[in-house]
Amino acid sequence: MRLVFALVLLLGIGLAAIAVHFTNGYVSEQRAELEAQRAAASQVVETTEVFITTRAIRYGEPMTENDMTSVLWPSNAVPEGAFTSGKDIFPQGVSVRRIALRAMERGEAVLEVKVSEPGADAGITSRLKPGMRAFAINVNEQSGVSGFLRPRDRVDVYWTGTVEVNNRAQRITRLINTGLELIAIDQSADIDRSGAQVAGTVTVEVTPQQVAILTQAQATGSLSLSLVGNDDTSEIATFEVDQNKMLGIEVTEEVAAPQRAPERVCTIKTRKGADVVEIPIPCSD
Repeated sequence: MRLVFALVLLLGIGLAAIAVHFTNGYVSEQRAELEAQRAAASQVVETTEVFITTRAIRYGEPMTENDMTSVLWPSNAVPEGAFTSGKDIFPQGVSVRRIALRAMERGEAVLEVKVSEPGADAGITSRLKPGMRAFAINVNEQSGVSGFLRPRDRVDVYWTGTVEVNNRAQRITRLINTGLELIAIDQSADIDRSGAQVAGTVTVEVTPQQVAILTQAQATGSLSLSLVGNDDTSEIATFEVDQNKMLGIEVTEEVAAPQRAPERVCTIKTRKGADVVEIPIPCSD
């Protein structure tokens, strides 16, 4: 009887040990899973709905609702000007399309600067800011920076012509405008045009006052363009160069010697016979 009791006791102790072992394993497993869930939760970021393209879109192509879809985008990384609502893309309804002003690849965020206004075309009128005007400048391979100009580039404009200096005709070159933005090359406003293409005209965005200056400059001389770097924000004062400055020749102006006043002569007239003669006499003050 005692032997049976001892065996039962040992069996109970063994079962209890096994239960404790499995319990500890389960608790450890649950604790590890809870820690993993906490770690995953700490990595969750806030998202915002952003519209992206569903296909590659080229400049000038019309965009419909089928060309875009919404995805979740990290809220702290949403591009500036991105569309977060379908109503913002087609405020007048999906029947009023928008035109691509820049080429976009599949999966690229649709931005306000990349599409025209609803119902507008891809012409330069969609690029002009309020109060600004479009002005065309005639160029060639030399004056047009060898054809490397593209819309959205910025240029300085130089005028070369003849002016009168000290009653002498003199040819000069003067910087008349800086940092003008190009909005079209020839008849194209495509910002994605590549390669060097010699243009006949470039269109710049200017104020009405600058239109008058450029019109007068183009009518009285020749214009040349100089390409400005993308990150160049320096301000350049207007200056001019003539042939002497170009060659480093210093010109001194000749100062005329003061002219002496003519000596005062006083005379009296008298008659000698049939003749009238003048006789000098001292001048009285």
